Amino acid sequence: MKKELIQDAELVSNYIKGDENALAILIGRHKQKIYSFIYSKVYDRDITEDVFQDTFIKVIRTLKRGKYNEEGKFLPWVMRIAHNLVIDHFRKNSRMPKFDNAGEFSIFSVLSDSSLNAEKSMIKDQVESDVRRVIEELPEDQKQVLIMRMYQDMSFKEISERTGVSINTALGRMRYALINMRKVIEQNNIVLTN
Repeated sequence: MKKELIQDAELVSNYIKGDENALAILIGRHKQKIYSFIYSKVYDRDITEDVFQDTFIKVIRTLKRGKYNEEGKFLPWVMRIAHNLVIDHFRKNSRMPKFDNAGEFSIFSVLSDSSLNAEKSMIKDQVESDVRRVIEELPEDQKQVLIMRMYQDMSFKEISERTGVSINTALGRMRYALINMRKVIEQNNIVLTN
């Protein structure tokens, strides 16, 4: 009974100091919640087991390296690790085709799927976040045209009028924005899934 009263933070601290049993208590305490979370995303017992084990391997490595600093927030931290590993699983899974960046470069097609299940929703959120980070790296004039075109659904004529440049210049900036995005994606090995 007394063991249930020990706070997660204290158990983490004890584990870091060498008490292997402290980790067993933490896993026992949170196993059902973490396992259920993973299963609700992958709907497969074998994959859930694999991701669950990978989650705790990562937890153990992080704790052993002394990199844990989420004082008092052990469960949300572990859930975030599990969430990221689920996304990694779907990205590596052959059911989720990757962009090969050949031909027309259309990363925005990923953002338009309206029939999203939980798996696709998680991946869509991650892809949107990756796309926003890539857009932030563009030169200001290219970023401006791309946002007006893709997110504000403006025509190149409207973009031309708004920015005070010719339609050809607006088209050129859009073209260079896509070329530069492709370079950033390739340099950073970003995987955009469909």
